[in-house]
Amino acid sequence: MFSLIASVKVKITFSKYSKVILTSGITGESAAKIVLDSKGAGNVPVVHVSGNLNDHFDPKSNSISLSDPVFGQASAAAVGVAAHEAGHALQYAEGYFPLKIRNAVVPVTNIASKLSIPLVIAGLLLSSIGSFFLNIAYIGILFFSLSVLFQLVTLPTEFNASRRALKALSETGYFTSEELKCSKKVLSAAAMTYVAATAVAITQFIRLLALVSSQKGRRR
Repeated sequence: MFSLIASVKVKITFSKYSKVILTSGITGESAAKIVLDSKGAGNVPVVHVSGNLNDHFDPKSNSISLSDPVFGQASAAAVGVAAHEAGHALQYAEGYFPLKIRNAVVPVTNIASKLSIPLVIAGLLLSSIGSFFLNIAYIGILFFSLSVLFQLVTLPTEFNASRRALKALSETGYFTSEELKCSKKVLSAAAMTYVAATAVAITQFIRLLALVSSQKGRRR
C-alpha cells in the first residue's frame, strides 16, 4: 500500500509541476546537458525514448534516456527529472561508491529475486518430509536479502543524484527560486518511492524469516 501511495503521489506531483513552464524555456534535454557540462561530463549522450516517466541513466552505454514528458518539455517537472538522471551520470563519472555497489549487485539480484520466493515455498512444503529441507527456504531468504541490499544502496544513490542536480541547476542562474522549489518537490516525491520500496523489502524479509523460523520451531 505504501508503495502504491508513493507511486500515485509521484504521478500527481509530476503532472502538477509539468504545468509550471520555465521562463528560461530550458527543456529537460538542455537541463541534463547543463548539469553534465557543469562537471565536465558533456560527452554523455542525452537521447529521447518513447514512454512516460521511464527516464534513466544507463551505465553500460553511459547515456541518459529521457521520456516524452521530459525530453523536449520546458517545465519544472521535466527539468527536475532530467537533471536527476544527469546526477547519476556524474556519479558514474566520479566513481561514486554506492552506485558501484548497486551496479555490481544488479545482475545477481535480478536472478536471486526470481528464485527467492519459490525456494522459500519449496522449502516450507518439503519440510513436511524432513526439517533438513528448511535449508532450502533459508537459501531463498538469503537470495531475498540481496534485494534488500539493492534497495539500501539505492537510497543514498538516488538522494545524492537529486542533490547534485539541484545544486547544479541553482548555480546556473537560469532558474528562479520558485522554479527550483517546484523541481525539488518533484524529486522529493520520486524519492519517496525508493523509501517505500526499501520499507517493503525489509518488511517482507522479516516476514519470510519469521515464517521459516516458526516452521523450524514446529519441526523440533
